[in-house]
Amino acid sequence: MLYFQSDYLEGCDPSILALMNQTNLDQTPGYGEDPWCDLARERIREAIGLPEAAVYFLVGGTQTNSTVIRGILRNYEGVISAETGHVCGHEGGAIEATGHKVLTLPGTDGKLSAERIEACWRAYAEDEACSHLVRPGMVYLSHPTELGSLYKKAELEAISAVCRRLGLPLFIDGARLGYGLASRESDLTLADIARLADVFYIGGTKVGALFGEAVVVPNPALLPHFFTTMKQSGAVLAKGRLLGIQFAALFDGNRYLSISAHA
Repeated sequence: MLYFQSDYLEGCDPSILALMNQTNLDQTPGYGEDPWCDLARERIREAIGLPEAAVYFLVGGTQTNSTVIRGILRNYEGVISAETGHVCGHEGGAIEATGHKVLTLPGTDGKLSAERIEACWRAYAEDEACSHLVRPGMVYLSHPTELGSLYKKAELEAISAVCRRLGLPLFIDGARLGYGLASRESDLTLADIARLADVFYIGGTKVGALFGEAVVVPNPALLPHFFTTMKQSGAVLAKGRLLGIQFAALFDGNRYLSISAHA
């Protein structure tokens, strides 16, 4: 029988199990300081064309979203999201639990637009009582969106340009990023995502891994102490090599996109 409830009803790509079994009794340092995490980081940096990018490995999507958003925002800031965004309705108030408000905007087929982001910022900045309000501090979007729609390169370029002009870091939720990149309708590449986002993550849980998400920070200065934020959030896996092995396998050649194309 086939089930269609979600895209993580099975275990993982066989290559990951094979590599885990092959390395099972190897002894390596913990907390992501092992050779497998190092290899995975290098393969991801090569894939995005940014040798200086910071790469961190977390376990799941909600954990990743809340940890990244918490790491970026000041305590009086909120995150702009489409009203259908995953952080709004399907994360059990994880963002609000960190003390931050989700500032929702209407979307078109689940997508934000540069115009609506700028209007949101202007509404705050031009309000005489803005010092009494939650300040927009970043922008969150998903690719693909929660409704299955895809951003075009021109749309993301416009959003990225507005975010950078207004000083709003752009965070792209990539839980299903591989599906978007592998779609016949897509005109975006992984390198484009890395160029246009200030932070994004490469989803593993839904794209062939047992578990795991790889957070990429193209300019590490944006999150200089992110590992400490991860630790404080309970988001550091002691046996970090289990994440490194999986992403090293996913980024061995074209496996990540190949898996995504047949998801």
